[in-house]
Amino acid sequence: MKAKKPSQLYSRAVKKTKNSAKTAVVNTVGTVLPMPDPPDEALRELFDAVQRQRIYDDGKTFVDMRPIGKVKSIMKAYRKQRQKPDFDLAQFIDQNFLAPQYPAPNYQPTNTTTAREHVTNLWGVLRRSNRRDRGSLISLPYAYITPGGRFDEQFYWDTYFTMQGLAADGEWGLIYGMVRNYSYMLRKLGMIPTANRTYFLSRSQPPFFSNMVRLLAEHNGRARTFTEFLPSMLSEYRFWMKGKKEAAKSVEYSAYLRAVAMPDGTILNRYYDNRSTPRPESHREDLITADEANSANKNRIFLDLRAAAESGWDFSSRWFADVNDIRTIETTNYVAVDLNCLLYQLEKTIAEAYSVIKQRSLARRFEVAAKRRAAAIRHYCWNSQSNFFEDYKITTGHASGRLTLAGVFPLFAGVATNDQAQAVAERLEKDFLCRGGLVTTLIDNKQQWDSPNGWAPLQWVAIVGLRNYGYDELAETIRDRWLELNELVFVETQKMLEKYDVVNIRAGAGGEYPVQDGFGWTNGVYAALKDDQKR
Repeated sequence: MKAKKPSQLYSRAVKKTKNSAKTAVVNTVGTVLPMPDPPDEALRELFDAVQRQRIYDDGKTFVDMRPIGKVKSIMKAYRKQRQKPDFDLAQFIDQNFLAPQYPAPNYQPTNTTTAREHVTNLWGVLRRSNRRDRGSLISLPYAYITPGGRFDEQFYWDTYFTMQGLAADGEWGLIYGMVRNYSYMLRKLGMIPTANRTYFLSRSQPPFFSNMVRLLAEHNGRARTFTEFLPSMLSEYRFWMKGKKEAAKSVEYSAYLRAVAMPDGTILNRYYDNRSTPRPESHREDLITADEANSANKNRIFLDLRAAAESGWDFSSRWFADVNDIRTIETTNYVAVDLNCLLYQLEKTIAEAYSVIKQRSLARRFEVAAKRRAAAIRHYCWNSQSNFFEDYKITTGHASGRLTLAGVFPLFAGVATNDQAQAVAERLEKDFLCRGGLVTTLIDNKQQWDSPNGWAPLQWVAIVGLRNYGYDELAETIRDRWLELNELVFVETQKMLEKYDVVNIRAGAGGEYPVQDGFGWTNGVYAALKDDQKR
């Protein structure tokens, strides 16, 4: 049998996509498959005992452990042995579970290795290949890069920023595989979870998938890449827009799941979670927060904690009614400005993909949706008093009054007017710019997504956003200060870190766990910006 030429295979793929695209707006491809129960459901009272007694300092340790043998057998043994007066819970866990291994903290560069060389060398340390389920870890068909430290999975929004460094180092095969991993998850799970763990299957993260597709297209070709991943992008869109009909019909509360009906009828989006129980990876911490809140509705607190985790900003004054008190968390009350900018980019990319396969009417549908969303962001998320983009509070009907770096996303997505962009640039330079780059918020409350911390992804988004509107000098200042901070800490620690203190020029701190090293998105942003600096 004569082999088909690549051009013939491509034509067939385009034809197949065209045929499915006509109905894909409503019915996306793929089947949602059953997954193993997350640890809190599979292990029940054993899980609760381990987390409440704090057998491990970090709640994520136990949920990442691999059971030795069948869970049913372990639970049977636990229920029998726990009745004994000399029962040792820690010993039982050691006998029945394998602890996770984190290689990144043990990796040390040579004395002559530069930070840029260190990043290139780290790709091999952070690379994983996992083709079968292991405990809570969900198998993926292609190799991937983990963030590092306690995060030994393919994390969603981390991946986009990690890819910037992989692209700088020419690792396009890895990038392609990681994008295909997300396509696989969308096909099999109907969503991209926070990471490939069973306990993340109820929540996603900031939807950067379309941005990953665009990045890949720079190497693999726009037509080919958009055609291949159009069904996946539609599946992602469907996940975020589920509930829009219910939100539009609601009288008392104009939101359902992740969809929010605005006063003018436009559907915007918020962060959410499909469960309202303590996070398995932070079970003890969430129970304490809910207990101390003294609220009659603890499930709502759990939901808002989970929703904040979906936002990636876990945790921040951005989501608190009282900026100093996590017990007042109310994440689901906000239409998130960053989320909606990313969904605007998703709508635009879907429209372009439909244009590629010459489905003009469907392309137009998503172009209109994108334009409407952009107009709504400019209207509802712009605070004319602060001259800055903010989240929109559903319960009050106006901007949140919280100044955070989420406000740069309209520049990153290109939805801000020129006047709005100028005002944002001026505010960034005046209030957010510090010795080491941009501070996340203007509130210092010991939360990790607040002052004095700066985060690599937000530096990247701000720099790209400012350049989109011609503020190159400010963008370069942010770039240079961030790189200098990364390099100074690297000289001191020989590590690339999760977050940095941009005010005091040192490693970052705060939050639920110690600062982690590795570190995927810092590596990616540093490498891309360093190469940019040299040009």
